[in-house]
Amino acid sequence: MGKKRRPLAGASGQRQRRWGCCTSILCGTHNKVKGARTKRVIVYIDGFNLYFGMRAKGWKKYYWLDLRRMSRELLKPDQQLAATRYFTSRVSQPPEKSHRQDAYLQALGTLPPAEFSITYGQYETSLIRCSLCGRRFPHPSEKMTDVNIAVAMLSDAYHDRFDTAILVSGDSDLTAPILEIRQEYPLKRVVVAFPPDRHSKRLEGIAPYITAPEQSLRRSQFPDVMILPNGSSVFRPPSWRTVVSPVSINKP
Repeated sequence: MGKKRRPLAGASGQRQRRWGCCTSILCGTHNKVKGARTKRVIVYIDGFNLYFGMRAKGWKKYYWLDLRRMSRELLKPDQQLAATRYFTSRVSQPPEKSHRQDAYLQALGTLPPAEFSITYGQYETSLIRCSLCGRRFPHPSEKMTDVNIAVAMLSDAYHDRFDTAILVSGDSDLTAPILEIRQEYPLKRVVVAFPPDRHSKRLEGIAPYITAPEQSLRRSQFPDVMILPNGSSVFRPPSWRTVVSPVSINKP
């Protein structure tokens, strides 16, 4: 019997499985075989952190955001986007907000599944008491996004799916997975891209960082009318449109 072959080293020099087809950007073996120097990048987007950052700036006009295109805006010339991973939770109340989110999620659903994915957490509403008047009122909170992002980043690092990870978030709870990747996979880089009006001293202290520029958001808008794979249409919510922008339609 012949000797067992050892797995090839990927672009990062770490051991990994052979993917067989060797055509995926995610595959380090593919980059090694082709002799490519392009670095594979996966972008991890904290959906609510990005949303509330844009809301704090009064940037409703940028809510209709093509996240894959925005991810490409963050890359350097020697980098190639391997995947964009979006983390969010479904909102149930109020109904009009739920309808706007549903329209946006349908628009995101037109992106290629091999290059874009959505991971859902939980959106919970609890009653809290006002310390001044004593009245109770509903307070929504989003759960599990930081855990889901951490698991995805560590899994992708373990399977050698990226050379650089870009984390779009200002949530300091995500320092733990960044530190773990730095320790266990020293050849990989993690860069933090702070959303508008979001910042974390803890994240700034452990990773290179940038702030997502407004022009990147402006250039990364979906067309106002998106044609879905089934032939139906989904529209940018009226409150998310600028007054002067013409209506645009995507071409499937």
